[in-house]
Amino acid sequence: MSDHPNAARYREMTAAMQTGEMEGFADALADDIEWYEIGSTEPVRGKQAMMETMQSWGDYEITPVLHDVVANDDHLIALLGVTARKGDETFEYRTAEIMHVNADGQVTQRWAFSDDTAAIVAFFS
Repeated sequence: MSDHPNAARYREMTAAMQTGEMEGFADALADDIEWYEIGSTEPVRGKQAMMETMQSWGDYEITPVLHDVVANDDHLIALLGVTARKGDETFEYRTAEIMHVNADGQVTQRWAFSDDTAAIVAFFS
C-alpha cells in the first residue's frame, strides 16, 4: 500500500530537515502556519517567523528519525525520535506531531507532544 500524499509530503519534509535543505522544509509550510513548539503556550505564527525561529537555534543540530506517519486529506500524525546536539551535549527524545494540512498539502497548524517536556525545555533554554 502506498502512502497518502500528505504522508509522503511529510516524509519529504523530514528528509529535507535531516539534510539541512531548509527550502524543501519551508515549502511544506503554509504562509500562515501556526507552529506550536513543545513547552511553549503560544505558537510561532507564519512561515517567515518559523524559519527565523529555526535559524535562531544557532549551534543546535536537530536530527529527526521518522518512525511512522499516517495521514488523510486534512491531518497527519507522525511519530519521531529526535537527537539534538549542541557542542558536546547530546539529547534524545521521542515526539508525536499532529498537523492540519490544507488542500495544497501544506501544514497549516502543528502541535508536538513529547515523552519529557521539561527535559526538552531545559536542553533548549
